[in-house]
Amino acid sequence: MRNSLTILCLLIFSLSGYSKTIQVEIKPMPSENPVVVAPEIYGQFAEHLGRCIYGGIWVGEDSEIPNINGYRSDVVEAFRDLKIPVLRWPGGCFADEYHWRDGIGPREKRPTMVNSNWGGTVEDNSFGTHEFFNFCELLGIEPYLSANVGSGTVEEMAKWVEYITAVDGPMAKERAANGRKEPWKLKYLGIGNESWGCGGNFTPEEYSNVYRRYQTFARDFDGNRLYKIASGASDYDYNWTDVLMKNVGRRMNGLSLHYYTVWNWNDKGAATNFTPETYYYTLGKALEVDSVINRHVEIMDKYDPNNRIALILDEWGTWWNVEPGTNPGHLYQQNTMRDAMVAALSLNTFHKYAERLKMTNIAQVANVLQSMVLTQDDKMVLTPTYHVFKMYVPHQGGNFIPLEINSPFMTVASERKDFERKIPMISATATEKNGEVNISLVNTSLEDNATITIPVKALKVNKIRESAILTSEKISDYNDFSNADKVKPTQFKDAKIKDGKLEISLPKASIVNISLV
Repeated sequence: MRNSLTILCLLIFSLSGYSKTIQVEIKPMPSENPVVVAPEIYGQFAEHLGRCIYGGIWVGEDSEIPNINGYRSDVVEAFRDLKIPVLRWPGGCFADEYHWRDGIGPREKRPTMVNSNWGGTVEDNSFGTHEFFNFCELLGIEPYLSANVGSGTVEEMAKWVEYITAVDGPMAKERAANGRKEPWKLKYLGIGNESWGCGGNFTPEEYSNVYRRYQTFARDFDGNRLYKIASGASDYDYNWTDVLMKNVGRRMNGLSLHYYTVWNWNDKGAATNFTPETYYYTLGKALEVDSVINRHVEIMDKYDPNNRIALILDEWGTWWNVEPGTNPGHLYQQNTMRDAMVAALSLNTFHKYAERLKMTNIAQVANVLQSMVLTQDDKMVLTPTYHVFKMYVPHQGGNFIPLEINSPFMTVASERKDFERKIPMISATATEKNGEVNISLVNTSLEDNATITIPVKALKVNKIRESAILTSEKISDYNDFSNADKVKPTQFKDAKIKDGKLEISLPKASIVNISLV
């Protein structure tokens, strides 16, 4: 395992109800050749699913909801503050049933379709290629396009790339006739989605051959260079990664991976009503992404020791039962402080693999699964997960600083009979950029506070510039349309530098970011 945050496990504790304050030491281990945490690790995902696009991002120019060229004004401003580096679209499973020509030209003339993957909703295609790329352009976001492999053709994909990126030629003329003379830039191109499942039910050998064919005809036009991403494995399917690395190799720039924090696929549980036991179980499942990434990285290292091919975790996050009274196919769920903990623990883990892991995309950006924002008519709330992403913005593009953490942990059960999950009480990550060091910490315990000591001499900092904490009275607290600010960051005052050490009093069930200069 490379550049890893080391957890020295000293103690196993249980759900005893006994509250205490523990002492934790964290030792920074700066490198002379640090790995950069790619900003794209903070990527987002927007699928035509439920109200992610329609009502979440797009309301149309004629809507009474305040908008900028049809995009919700409140959502635009919220996303601007997140500095979203990359946005994946149009799916997801929807991508392999999406035919891009249905989403161009006058909106009143665009054909409709039934979204058979997600609730049987009628899709009117009013949000298509122009609307997506203009949205990305508005916010300075790098587009990540998922091409239709499952039900599409090579020609369809090839012409879509040409339509988007060519300066001249028949596709460029058609684009200009539809209102856009200048080409857009397209870097990231996904060749299919979940090709082992909803994207075609391929075997890895079959998909390898399909990928090789499709990527051949994904051309670079007029200086635009495509970064081609193959549809990768789900969770523990290490054979898929092995076969693609062996059969596709350098014909891909990236290989995707999907990992969801789900503790029971048959009954995923409620987003807001859960016990301490299921809370810890959830954190254990989220943290297991570490061993999953590590195993996929080991396989990639075998075939690609020089890291020419990136690992792309382009779907991740929590997945609960939908909120009562909503369409089961729309995947609308609330978002609590528990989800915020999953987000912070996951991001802390992703930083460790920054040498190979170059992008992640949380599912999804609005109104679906572990979203950043929830909307209802003209109202919008920021979720606890949104606040984590905003607190972690300073890590984007920072130099990763490995940490040695002396933390107790607890052991929780797993549905895998031969496997135990261990949850450190304290998780942390650190990066440096332009002389500023950011340290983010998570106290996972529902019962115990922690006193943390970090020597900072090696970090060459001596002052706290700012700090923030995200916590709430209950781990099940969330923001809704009647109480939009129940869970939000506040200034953190329990940190100081004394005698060359950063001393932190970290409350139970909290997330903190401290900026040092």
